[in-house]
Amino acid sequence: MASLRATAAAAGVSTDTVRRALAGNESNTPETGQISADKGGSAPGASTSPTQLVLPVLPEPTDRSGERAAARSGLLECAVPVFAPAARVPLAGLFLALPALEATGLLACAKATFGALPDGFYGLETMLLDAVLRALAGEPRAEGATRIDPVALGRVLGLDRAPEVKTIRRKISHLAQTGKAGDLLTALAIHHLNPAGGDSAGSGDGEGGDLAAVLYVDGHVRAYQGGKKIGKVHSTRLKFPVPATEETWVSDAHGSPVLVVMAKPGTALTGQLRALLPQLRTIIGDSRRVLVGFDRGGWSPSLFKHMDEAGFDVLTWRKGTTTDIPENSFTEVAHVDAHGEPRTWNAADTAVDLAMAATGEAFRMRQISRIVPARGGTTRQIHILTTDQGMPAGEVIYRMGSRWRQEDYFRYARIHFDLDSHDAYPSTDDDPERSVPNPDKKKAYQKVVAARAHYDQVLARTDAAMLALRTPAPGTNEVTITNAMHNQVTAPLWDAEAALDQAEAAHQKIPVRVTLGELSPGQQVLDTETKLITHAIRMAAFNTATTLAREIRTNTGYARATEEAHALARQALTGSGDIDTTTPGYLTIRLDPLPTARATAAISELCQHLTTTETRYPGTGTGTGTGTGLILRYEIKNHA
Repeated sequence: MASLRATAAAAGVSTDTVRRALAGNESNTPETGQISADKGGSAPGASTSPTQLVLPVLPEPTDRSGERAAARSGLLECAVPVFAPAARVPLAGLFLALPALEATGLLACAKATFGALPDGFYGLETMLLDAVLRALAGEPRAEGATRIDPVALGRVLGLDRAPEVKTIRRKISHLAQTGKAGDLLTALAIHHLNPAGGDSAGSGDGEGGDLAAVLYVDGHVRAYQGGKKIGKVHSTRLKFPVPATEETWVSDAHGSPVLVVMAKPGTALTGQLRALLPQLRTIIGDSRRVLVGFDRGGWSPSLFKHMDEAGFDVLTWRKGTTTDIPENSFTEVAHVDAHGEPRTWNAADTAVDLAMAATGEAFRMRQISRIVPARGGTTRQIHILTTDQGMPAGEVIYRMGSRWRQEDYFRYARIHFDLDSHDAYPSTDDDPERSVPNPDKKKAYQKVVAARAHYDQVLARTDAAMLALRTPAPGTNEVTITNAMHNQVTAPLWDAEAALDQAEAAHQKIPVRVTLGELSPGQQVLDTETKLITHAIRMAAFNTATTLAREIRTNTGYARATEEAHALARQALTGSGDIDTTTPGYLTIRLDPLPTARATAAISELCQHLTTTETRYPGTGTGTGTGTGLILRYEIKNHA
């Protein structure tokens, strides 16, 4: 029998690790030396086989030095994943993400869009898989690679080590230089909204009648903190204008991101929506109507008419003050959501004509009104407008409220996926000939408003003074008003009128719009291609995490799945486990138990479900045999 020191040297671990492993094997059956089953019983799907082999604890990674040398010489297209048996592998829980990641279509769409990276050790699939897994492990930025053990992540990637920061930046920059980031996002949106099963994912829960999809559109301001001269945009979150880049996001009925495009500087949401419609029609792929929800920032009756004519149904809040609907028009309406929970509201279903400022025409829309609490114990009415005439009133209210799921994504992604990070710092000069609003025009108008208010005040005082002059003193019927007296009373009014005329004349002389070069010479815009690629990666990571959370809610018996599904998924993804390649054609991932028995049981059920998907590890082909076409199987160990 080898000594502790010899065993440790052969396994590449410390003698303390060997000693603990031997102590843990005292309960093994002496005839076979195999791990015993859990004495306390096992959870469904847990690893209970009495014939499991003892795997080496964290052996040295497979030697890939020959392939690295070939890559340096330009003789290797990319390194393929190769797995070796290993126990107690950190981050082994990331293997759970692969079935859900495949459903996002990121790897397939990227391959169809970019083809491949230049010959080297790390290929396109490896780089994207590394980026998604790092994001799920809590390090979405390239710099996060310094905070994750490259050997540990390399075992999950099937390599000797994960790529370093400089490699990540270089590879992503190469993809950005192709200028195809928008094509990748469009391909992902088409895959998301037109899944292989045939049912649109856009309407999410199978509702919406004959609609092709239910989508939500909103602008997002990504603040910039660097030293470059970037144009300012008003941030509703920060409550003041900041140097920033504005993005237009499209989400599905569940709030999952579908598409993001960089908005042109200074473009309002109304303009962004109008420009986005042709791309959305291309993504949908047919002429079916699409319900598009957005907030009051997109208010424009002419836009509503344009969307209706283009086959898009509008869903938005009514803007401005309106006449209340009579209370006797309100009735109870109901809707059953995707989880089977009934919801009821008191609502009035009416119609309203909106005047279009450009033509003066009236555009009729359906209006759903509700009575909601207001400050001071009172109530007020809020109104939802839509062009969808067939959707039940209860579902209209539910769909409008679901728009907040998009805001939830922004909040969640800022915390967990660095939504607002600056992944690239290059910038280019903004178009100096671009027409922008003239801020001096607004300042001059404020002076006109102030002058007009002053004139009204002086006019009121002058009228009061003239009335006093024309009123005879008590006991007399005569009034004497001289020119001097009249001029003295009206002099302030003439001065106020002259000031108002001067302010109006100055306001009229100022142009409404000026060129950017005249207003802000040297203004720059940030690089967008790299950011769009990282958005695509993190959207895939978010949708992967959301899918896992949904599987926990629907395919496990976890009691608190509604509240803790995402937290449990993050806990499982960062857990350790074994990599077992002893069965040809299969890659068995045997996870270590989680801290609690109920969490372990839930992940065990999740493992059973994920195993049935028969997902192949990316890049291992479709054949059979070790190292090629490896089908993933999932298990979880029992609590000892």
